Amino acid sequence: MTVTATSVDEPEQLEPQAAPASRGARWVRRLVPAAAATLAGVLLYVSFPPRTLWWLALPAFAVLGWALQDRTWKAGLGLGYLFGLGFLLPLLVWTGVEVGPGPWLALAVVEAVFVALVGAGIAMVSRLPVWPLWAAALWIAGEAARARAPFGGFPWGKIAFGQADGVFLPLAAAGGTPVLGFAVVLCGFGLYEIVRQVVDGRRTGVVRRGAAAVALLSVAVPVVGALAARSLVSDKAEDGTATVAVIQGNVPRSGLEFNAQRRAVLDYHARETERLAAKIKAGKVAQPDFVLWPENSSDIDPFTNPDARAVIDSAAKAVGVPISVGGVVERDGKLYNEQILWDPAKGALDTYDKRQVQPFGEYLPLRSLLGAINKNWTSMVRQDFSRGTEPGVFSMAGTKVGLATCYEAAFDWAVRDNITHGAQIISVPSNNATFDRSEMTYQQLAMSRVRAVEHSRTVTVPVTSGVSAVIMPDGKITQKTGMFVADSLVQKVPLRSSQTPATRLGILPEMLLVLVAAGGLGWSVAAAVRGRRNDL
Repeated sequence: MTVTATSVDEPEQLEPQAAPASRGARWVRRLVPAAAATLAGVLLYVSFPPRTLWWLALPAFAVLGWALQDRTWKAGLGLGYLFGLGFLLPLLVWTGVEVGPGPWLALAVVEAVFVALVGAGIAMVSRLPVWPLWAAALWIAGEAARARAPFGGFPWGKIAFGQADGVFLPLAAAGGTPVLGFAVVLCGFGLYEIVRQVVDGRRTGVVRRGAAAVALLSVAVPVVGALAARSLVSDKAEDGTATVAVIQGNVPRSGLEFNAQRRAVLDYHARETERLAAKIKAGKVAQPDFVLWPENSSDIDPFTNPDARAVIDSAAKAVGVPISVGGVVERDGKLYNEQILWDPAKGALDTYDKRQVQPFGEYLPLRSLLGAINKNWTSMVRQDFSRGTEPGVFSMAGTKVGLATCYEAAFDWAVRDNITHGAQIISVPSNNATFDRSEMTYQQLAMSRVRAVEHSRTVTVPVTSGVSAVIMPDGKITQKTGMFVADSLVQKVPLRSSQTPATRLGILPEMLLVLVAAGGLGWSVAAAVRGRRNDL
């Protein structure tokens, strides 16, 4: 009689095979993916400005792909959440500079939920053929959701905004931030898939040609696409040039307290404009065609306060050209964050009211609930700002200047419709004084660089306390100021009127990627249902 390993006569032979894994081994199997996902999120954060390590986004997504491969959706949910926290907690730390850690932590915790849901979806599609495609589309679908909800959305941290110095940047002109971000994520997942195919091939001695081709294409297509899209990027003038001046007046001191010194802020910007006028008169700089002031450069309403009106009027007459003034204006009992076109001879000619106002900064959702938790939070936003309804395109000395005020630069639609309404250059007036010397201003500056390439327009960034800049249509910064200094920038810039594919297509690339993501999830669910039926 031949005795087998399952014979009851030799039970001791069962023990080495059936012995359960030790508790320590189980913890290691759980902790290693969790640690990897968290560190990958931190790696993604490091790829963002002010650092120029854009390429770190690729290994970040490669590691995330490894952590989520063949996991259950529940595991993907947890690992995705850790990845989101690793990325968003350090990225958004500036939101707590003046208000403490509570709002910062709450924002990161809530935004990471979207990343967690994406992680669950990636885990589900990771078993499908061509999984990097479905996974990258899911990431962009998650960004699309974050850009819209809750409270109007919070697109900060879109992958595209970390790529201002990267080789993939020209893809912004091809399909906007969704296509640029998709290419980066796809390439990252493709890198992991290449490594996985190489390791599996060495272990088994079998090369799966189809899977290997998918892995290679996931890397090659984004890179080739980016190289091909370079033809869409140009800084050549199409409608002549304009000489623009950007004013950074600085603030009396950083922090929220500067709002109590509104007249000083206005005086600083008027003084720097008059200093510029003196330089022009002395022949040190060229005469600009128009001047751009930042957001909140006049928190005193010039329509109801004669002293503020006189200060702005004096500055405009000194420089002799129109000025776009950032003001806080009350009209019909409503408060508006407004840009005012101020002519040296005729005064205020046109206005633009900010449309995408910032929740918890310019208006307070859930005011009664937050007041019950902490009255200090409601006191910081005593009166909600109202939203504008019309796009802002000023005609300044014959140039169409599109306005996207500060926070609006993060929203695709808020910049695009300025171009579709004829803007030849874009201005992003901002006020970053509240955030001190944090990374916020550099993150926002990178957004403006991406927007320049996306729509092939010069972008000017006048900021109260820095960094102010002039950005060419190819995304390059030609001039910039320091932080918390008074300064001015004067430069001749190209005027352009043609529209990139990204401008013409608008939301369509994002919609297509969301449909691709939905298709991958549907395929995954259908495959799981078929598997259960077969098991029965």
